[in-house]
Amino acid sequence: MAPRTPSTAIVRPGSGGSVALVPVVFYFMAMTRVPPRTANPVRARGAASNRAGRYERFSHEAVSDGWDSVDELPPLRTETRLEDVGRLITYNRSPDLPFDRSINPYRGCEHGCIYCFARPSHAWLGLSPGLDFETRLIARPNAARTLERELRAPGYRVAPIAIGTNTDPYQPLEKGHRITRACLGVLSAFNHPVAIVTKGALIERDLDILAPMAARGLVRVGVSLTTLDAGLARRMEPRAPAPARRLAAIARLAGAGVPVRVMASPLVPGLTDHELEALLEAGRDAGADAASWIMLRLPREVSQLWQEWLAQHEPNRAAKIMARLREMHGGKDYDARWGHRMRGEGEYARMIDHRFRLAARRLGLERRNLPLCCDRFAPPPRAGDQLALF
Repeated sequence: MAPRTPSTAIVRPGSGGSVALVPVVFYFMAMTRVPPRTANPVRARGAASNRAGRYERFSHEAVSDGWDSVDELPPLRTETRLEDVGRLITYNRSPDLPFDRSINPYRGCEHGCIYCFARPSHAWLGLSPGLDFETRLIARPNAARTLERELRAPGYRVAPIAIGTNTDPYQPLEKGHRITRACLGVLSAFNHPVAIVTKGALIERDLDILAPMAARGLVRVGVSLTTLDAGLARRMEPRAPAPARRLAAIARLAGAGVPVRVMASPLVPGLTDHELEALLEAGRDAGADAASWIMLRLPREVSQLWQEWLAQHEPNRAAKIMARLREMHGGKDYDARWGHRMRGEGEYARMIDHRFRLAARRLGLERRNLPLCCDRFAPPPRAGDQLALF
């Protein structure tokens, strides 16, 4: 028997709120998956709603019929689907990014960071960028084999590969699937340079691979640190490690010789911006040797999800936060122009950048990372390969 849920209306976009009749089977498929919207925060999840993605024909909205209570809904459990990929390496030409290629072992992220700019990518799968993004995940078990095949292609030209640019490679799912670890094993065998971005303390597990790669100049890691307030972090990033745990991971990595960058990302105006210098200092004290910052970004569906979160968790600051963001984006919630989207523009954005530069210089974090080594790259021999004569 399906769990009790609030009644649901299936509404056609642009219909002015009129209710469209749908088959009963569709109703139960929708409602036994994830409640479309709840009146209260969902326990241990970042998003408060599960609105349909921008490509869907129907939108879903929960309404109470007086018989059920959203407080009685069962906890949302993470579902994982497996996906075999034909290609893993994704190429980009963005002038905003310091890399031209990346890989992602997973789609969706159980960390549930409410501000995550990758949430809109779930709409491509016919899933919601809301609760679906953090509860309906996709793992790619053949990622390492696919990566090896692509690196062996005759036309492949080496350059650093980024991991963690869309969803976190060390989210809880990695503990069981070990796909990120398998990909690192391939990169190490090929002497291929890699840059990793994560919040996950699980990266410590892979120090046996990362430390030798670092000694060969093949790896660097960026650890995202958004706030030192554990309570705020738990609300914004409900299943990510606490700030103190991330600092401990920085210390472990640095102690093993892995270069680490502390990333004050994203910085939220009116909420975490006052912590900028403290974030950099905590990262430096833990062992980070470089730093960076990115302003909060609200592309597509993220803006509505973020504003729902503000209404529930920071109602007294919501207006100020959104006013600051719009001030930096010409009156809009977000402006995706290259050279603009990461930092914004205007007096406030310049002030934050000035504060960052002063703090980074004072703390010794302003130096640029040394380029990763590309001249060691070589596909390892396979069983049956003809040996070289010289």
